[in-house]
Amino acid sequence: MPQIGSHLKELRRRRNISVRELALRSGVSHSAISLIERDRMSPSVDTLSAILDALGTTLPGFFADLYSRVPYSPFYAAHEWVEIGKAASISYRMVGLNHPNRQMLVLHETYARGADTGEAVAHSAQEAGLVTRGAVELTVGSESRVLRAGDGYYFDSRQPHRFRNVADGESEIVSAMTPPTY
Repeated sequence: MPQIGSHLKELRRRRNISVRELALRSGVSHSAISLIERDRMSPSVDTLSAILDALGTTLPGFFADLYSRVPYSPFYAAHEWVEIGKAASISYRMVGLNHPNRQMLVLHETYARGADTGEAVAHSAQEAGLVTRGAVELTVGSESRVLRAGDGYYFDSRQPHRFRNVADGESEIVSAMTPPTY
């Protein structure tokens, strides 16, 4: 399976942009970009999105190019799900990356104990999900609620939102977003 870092480095070099210039454009430190390009650090979805935006591309375009040689099938075994932004404490594995004309993003999200997505973010989409293990505090706008296994959510992503694992161990969510922003 292709590595995100080496593909990102190739994309940066094709655009003739130095690591330092990319850091200035994206707001991501040059040391972080260097670690990501050497596959020594997995970027969060937000970090990768900022870098790709500075390179003039999108997450869907980046991953479509990265996995364009993978033939389409309507079935995806667990080992075929694509990691699109693993941070030290949060994993986002995507189902159906190579689906033609994909209209939604489906993720298996895993949050380590105490993991937090950080500052609330907003984007133009709708999100829905189901907590399958653990307990996650979801904040949407000014409302917060702890969701446990079996609980779900559905909200307009234009409202600032964030997720935080409040369980003693790992928590998992299966989520969907439309239109796909990644």
